[in-house]
Amino acid sequence: MSDRPVVVTAAGAVRGRDDGRVSAWRGIRYAEPPTGALRWRAPVPARPWKGVAEAVRFGPAAPQRPNPSVPLAPGEPGGPRMDEDCLFLNVVRPSAEPAFGRPRPVMVWLHGGAYALGASSQLVYRGDALATDGDVVLVTLNYRLGALGFLDLAAAGVPGAETNVALRDVLLALAWVRDNIRAFGGDPEAVTVFGQSAGAGLVTALLASPAADGLFHRAIAQSPPAGSMYGPERSGRVARRILDHLGVAPGDVGSLRGLPVEAIVDAGAAVYTEVPRAHPGTLAFAPSVGDDLLPESPLRVLSEGRGLPVPLIVGTNRDEATLFRLMRSPLLPIRSASLRRMFSAMRDEQERLGQPDGGRLPPRDRILAAYAGTRMSRSVRVATDIAFRMPALWLAEGHSAVAPTYLYRFDYAPLLLRLTGIGAAHATDLPYVWGEFGGLPHDPSFLFGGRRAAAAVSARVRARWAAFAHGAEPGAGWPPYDSDRRATLVIAREDRTAADLDAALRAGWGAQILSFG
Repeated sequence: MSDRPVVVTAAGAVRGRDDGRVSAWRGIRYAEPPTGALRWRAPVPARPWKGVAEAVRFGPAAPQRPNPSVPLAPGEPGGPRMDEDCLFLNVVRPSAEPAFGRPRPVMVWLHGGAYALGASSQLVYRGDALATDGDVVLVTLNYRLGALGFLDLAAAGVPGAETNVALRDVLLALAWVRDNIRAFGGDPEAVTVFGQSAGAGLVTALLASPAADGLFHRAIAQSPPAGSMYGPERSGRVARRILDHLGVAPGDVGSLRGLPVEAIVDAGAAVYTEVPRAHPGTLAFAPSVGDDLLPESPLRVLSEGRGLPVPLIVGTNRDEATLFRLMRSPLLPIRSASLRRMFSAMRDEQERLGQPDGGRLPPRDRILAAYAGTRMSRSVRVATDIAFRMPALWLAEGHSAVAPTYLYRFDYAPLLLRLTGIGAAHATDLPYVWGEFGGLPHDPSFLFGGRRAAAAVSARVRARWAAFAHGAEPGAGWPPYDSDRRATLVIAREDRTAADLDAALRAGWGAQILSFG
């Protein structure tokens, strides 16, 4: 096998690298640059090229403020490359021929980052271990972020602006997979889309989008903020904030499309923190509900069993909110005052929507009873559950009626993270899914040991995810979720299955969904 393998795609030939373990093609263009007249417009498929395009390094990340907690692969001298021309993807497959001579199943990754940060070039997403141990073809991709990807300018009255352009990026990338992945040895009829945090939110949006039907066949949502998607009124308010920061009127389309990208990133960074501080529990950037792609809130669609009927793994980490407390992030309402404001806003919104008694908000005392005896800050637990755990439970309950659904909770944390009170925080599952423990610089997680145990946990998680992608059940001892037993896999030093693990939470929060959608 050549160490510089060439594959011919619909747009042209690409040359990658093979190191004897994996063949990798990095930085394949799947769309034209979304710049100039294409800024805030649906992506356009990449035009055909002549010759052989080199695909040996990651394409630029979407423009964003650098963040030490989201380390990107080094690019040019001076740091990672970022560019508005960012719509590139990567393909990694095992070097060895498939065991049975058939195309391999495909796993397509959507990175997280609060819809404003991250890239496929994050070090933890290298993919060698997941592709080889799982015997899959792995695709990772960039999509537009922040104000360039999740700003609903149409709701603010900007002529010619399109909605949900980042979600349209993802749909175009999935169409690229459908049309091209067979040339890389992948099976276009066995595509699993998976993601974490905002990436998992996009997975739930795909499950609720008629436009995604047929583009994927299985789904995995790790810590999905499924309740954090908003209709035109709220999206329009965020867009008007951005326009105010930029000093541009909604009708001045020429000025908007000619602005330096740095100005848009700066305005987006300001609004990124302003919105959750002014309105606890909400995000500045998220998919917009009410257009042709997302006619309804994904949380509502899936909880009512109306999503695309594909098998689903969904779950959360036990201590999601501790990361946000540690980073003093405004994205989650941790303080009691912020939580009270969030519940008040939810009640007001439900009343506005015609539910005069505050809608289905459960009584405060009933919610707090669910946390009796908890050893962690009650507000941290409440923030974890309203942002992540309860949406996952509502999704599992509804989707299990239309397709096999598997619910989990990731509990594993090495000793240092337990001693410091961080525990199994948001995003701490990523190295275990990817088998990459060098993705964070100066990571102290194993300062007190535990790497061998962590490697064993990682091997089990990757085996489960890969088995699912291959069309099987996700490993032994994990039955599908149903409304009788409500089986949940607890991923820990030793995995176990619990019946109705979240009974107290369900009793406290109730069965009806709560969101700003």
